Amino acid sequence: MAKLPVISGARAVKAFQQAGWHVARQRGSHVILPKPGHIASLSIPSIENLPPGTLRSLLRASGLTLEEFTDLL
Repeated sequence: MAKLPVISGARAVKAFQQAGWHVARQRGSHVILPKPGHIASLSIPSIENLPPGTLRSLLRASGLTLEEFTDLL
């Protein structure tokens, strides 16, 4: 299994946008990304380094594998 990358919230938003998610709004320090046809929406904090558990949770909610996500980076 590959290691989770250490990335910022802004870089994660860009990667999820390439996967079809779009920025709907920003509430405080969190960017909200819905995707048509997908039940969950992603809430990504705008911080310098995303904690590994947060990134893992976002990947699980998005349905992307770690390899697919790292290809988008």
